[in-house]
Amino acid sequence: MNAPNHSPASRPAWKNPWVIGWVLIIVVIVSVNMVMIYLASSTSPGLVVEDYYERGRNYEKTVLTRQALEEKLFLQVEPPPEIRQGEPAKFHLTSTDSTGHPIPVDAVTLHAYRPSDCAYDFSTLMDKVRKGKATGVEPPLSGRYAAEVIFPLKGVWDIIIAAEREGVEHNVARRITVISE
Repeated sequence: MNAPNHSPASRPAWKNPWVIGWVLIIVVIVSVNMVMIYLASSTSPGLVVEDYYERGRNYEKTVLTRQALEEKLFLQVEPPPEIRQGEPAKFHLTSTDSTGHPIPVDAVTLHAYRPSDCAYDFSTLMDKVRKGKATGVEPPLSGRYAAEVIFPLKGVWDIIIAAEREGVEHNVARRITVISE
């Protein structure tokens, strides 16, 4: 009796488990790369500052100026303990000197950036807080500012409060989470 010839050379290469394994690995790697390329080109780049080049040109001078002034000016942000989507949230900023006395600031702006979608970014001016109830008679407490904002979407937001004093902008950043209604 003649035994059937089952030598490895007679079997096609694509039926070999090693060849099938290597082909599957290559297909998976190429597929993952294609998905990554698609996601990188179709999603937001995450850039929220339009004038990034102009801001970066004098970076060293700006940093040195801010360091010198930050020794004299301390900014403290007080976000609300819980922030809900679609409901007003009040943010406070206190500006003091090294001894804790209030320091007036020329202008204070609250910037809210959504890292996942810059279409919902917004800014608002912060108002000076008056002592006690607002009667219109009392002088403003010069180092305290507040703004009431409504966040349209839940999720993570970056808050940057920019206080301008003597022509120099000082920033304080906080990351907050807005919960759903």
